Amino acid sequence: MGTLRLILGDQLNHKHSWYEEQSDEVVYFMAEMRQETDYVTHHIQKVVAFFLTMRSFAGWLEDRGHRVIYYNLDAAENTQSLSKNLQQLITKEAISCFEYQLPDEYRLDEELSRFRESIKIPTNAYDTEHFMTSRTELGKFFEGKKQYTMEYFYRMMRKKYDILMVNDKDPEGGKWNFDHSNRNKWKGDTLIPHERGFRKDVSNIVQLLKDQKVETMGRINEQHFNWPTTRADGLSVLRYFCENLLVHFGDYQDAMDPNQPYLYHSRLSFALNSKLIDPQEVISYVIDHWRENMEEIATSQVEGFVRQILGWREYMRGMYWLQMPAFAKANHLENTNKLPDFYWTGNTKMNCLKCSITNSLDDAYAHHIQRLMVTGNYALLTMCDPAEVDKWYLGIYIDAIEWVEITNTRGMSQWADGGKIATKPYVSSGSYINKMSNYCKGCHYKVTKKTGEDACPFNSLYWNFLSEKRKHFEHNNRMTMMLSLLDKMDRNTLEAHQKRAARIIENPENY
Repeated sequence: MGTLRLILGDQLNHKHSWYEEQSDEVVYFMAEMRQETDYVTHHIQKVVAFFLTMRSFAGWLEDRGHRVIYYNLDAAENTQSLSKNLQQLITKEAISCFEYQLPDEYRLDEELSRFRESIKIPTNAYDTEHFMTSRTELGKFFEGKKQYTMEYFYRMMRKKYDILMVNDKDPEGGKWNFDHSNRNKWKGDTLIPHERGFRKDVSNIVQLLKDQKVETMGRINEQHFNWPTTRADGLSVLRYFCENLLVHFGDYQDAMDPNQPYLYHSRLSFALNSKLIDPQEVISYVIDHWRENMEEIATSQVEGFVRQILGWREYMRGMYWLQMPAFAKANHLENTNKLPDFYWTGNTKMNCLKCSITNSLDDAYAHHIQRLMVTGNYALLTMCDPAEVDKWYLGIYIDAIEWVEITNTRGMSQWADGGKIATKPYVSSGSYINKMSNYCKGCHYKVTKKTGEDACPFNSLYWNFLSEKRKHFEHNNRMTMMLSLLDKMDRNTLEAHQKRAARIIENPENY
């Protein structure tokens, strides 16, 4: 008779209070399950990363004297269902109490709520002790307000945790937000050091997935797997970022380059989202490093990074719990088109898409501007069904867990929520991509041409989208200028844009 504690694959928090004391009356349960590998087609690196990280965490627990039951994917006793596995263990181990940490995905939260109601023994749910806000804190902060403006939430968080503050009320550096300093194009004139990496052999897990016929996407170097899968790995990546990349992180935060998939980004998101490391220690470490090197590292670099963790990450999680489950079906713009096949191959003549998708297939990674202003921009301009967009983003990126994925796709990227998260849709013609990247130089199309078969497809798609969806934006102040330009456009030019956009949407494989 004892307590069964469940640990999910994204709850690998070494600092959780559960582990402070060892007890023979407590058994921890972890499992690799088809339920989790199959609910969407994942990148092979994502599945490998979670399995390897879970196994490492189970070993860490056992090394500290905790009792662990771990089901590999091919274990004979593994039913491949979370609820069935739990029920089986409760009976087999004569469990008298069931405990779990609150899941960060709505579907698992619902499943465990149903499960606890179905069993006769006492159950307890605990916080994951990871995030800097509760599930409901953002909702309470915006209660009674018409808009959910992230900037105001971010400022509240800065004050609450006394981060980059002077006298508890003023922002350090004189500004709350240095976003305008974070929009430089990278021209190859600064050094980008590349870490040696971890080079782990994961061929055994890759073979397991093949043997079990788990469907995945993307590519993997199974002898040189390079993602952090232990807490020590995560802290190593954090140190490397501070010592080598923070100095220019803010400068080139939004930049894109065909030969530099990471630029100055930290690659910490998987370690954070699996909870190997926590946001407060990351922020503290980065700020401490900056204070020791203020002569070399500008305030804009560190504020840009802190904003991503303290503001954006916590904001998106709060919006997720505020709006689910209706948010998962939001389709304000009524888009229904199919996501083009080249999202799974990278086979397109549009160089920005080819590079961003190839990076994603090769590395299970693309940074936020590639996701937002290239792949997401094209999906929205071609009016793809946000449900298809969700599945692709949730599957292809190693850091994609629904709470952070769907808020970015349905909210920021596809404007499917009608503006709750983003006050205007993140769409652009080819000119923005050219401004922020080096993609256009090597492209089949000419970004400077507005019409014609050799013109950048984003140009016609952009004006066609504004024309098609005009009714949704007529009362949006942030869209006034673009709608005014649309109204002034020569009718023949607009018709040419519309006809070409229709051809692109109907036959994306030709572009």
